Amino acid sequence: MDRLRALQVLVEVAERGSLTQAAEALGMSRAMVSRYLEHVETWLGARLLQRTTRRVSLTEAGSAALLRARQMLDLAREAEAAAGAPQQQARGRLRVTASASLAQACLAAAVAEFLAQHPACEVELVVVERAVNLVEERIDLAVRISNQLDPGLVARPLGRFASVLCAAPAYLASAPALAVPADLRQHRCVTHAYVNRTDYALQHQGEWLRVPVRAVLQSNDAAVMRSAALAGAGLAILPSYLVADDLRAGRLRRVLPDCEPESHGVHGVYLSRQYQPLALRLLLDALAERLGAALAQADAAARS
Repeated sequence: MDRLRALQVLVEVAERGSLTQAAEALGMSRAMVSRYLEHVETWLGARLLQRTTRRVSLTEAGSAALLRARQMLDLAREAEAAAGAPQQQARGRLRVTASASLAQACLAAAVAEFLAQHPACEVELVVVERAVNLVEERIDLAVRISNQLDPGLVARPLGRFASVLCAAPAYLASAPALAVPADLRQHRCVTHAYVNRTDYALQHQGEWLRVPVRAVLQSNDAAVMRSAALAGAGLAILPSYLVADDLRAGRLRRVLPDCEPESHGVHGVYLSRQYQPLALRLLLDALAERLGAALAQADAAARS
């Protein structure tokens, strides 16, 4: 039995959650779909699917197999393209995850430009505010903001961005004076639920300081923090890519300019350097170029 066809059946069943729907999409009988699934389970020596009366779901082994199945199908398509044409064409569907603020401010535009150059590719951009399990959630690429990645992950640096301590003019007009880092203790602050939750880390005159702050509002989403800061809720440390336009327009004002919050790296995280689909390799190249340039431009605009 054709193993590539069996892998294609596995992918269709996993994505649709139904043997009947997969059979319709593939133009074969439900019985033939079942035979292909039995074949791939026998081939891999593991139960890949849990079947109920309403839905089919993946086992843990099935989730791992699905990722490899997609990679093998992508490689097969690339091999066919290379044999039939002098130049390979990237094709296939990629699931990419990122935080909401980064996706909205920079990533969506970079992905759109990539898709314009590679019309046979598709991207599903999954917005989450947590580190996802790439295998369990069938993610091809996670764009993560971090300075301390898990050493077991395969990652490619895509850029860095500065953070800005800022507030709305309306808040500053009625707030206590703010001249030195210690003055932060007297201010209302909007903080991130996972980073600088109860204190601010700032570099001042070559030394790092941690100043306790009063967090009147916390959120796990930088875009929500920006909205709160614009509404006058208090001081906030926000990514330059998110507030560069606000600073330029005067909607937010930078405070304590001689105090620099920690900058952050942006990385493309994926499962393996081997058997990497052409579409994923090209997307990583595009993001390293376009996302890195966009972040650097935002940094310059925020400091000007």
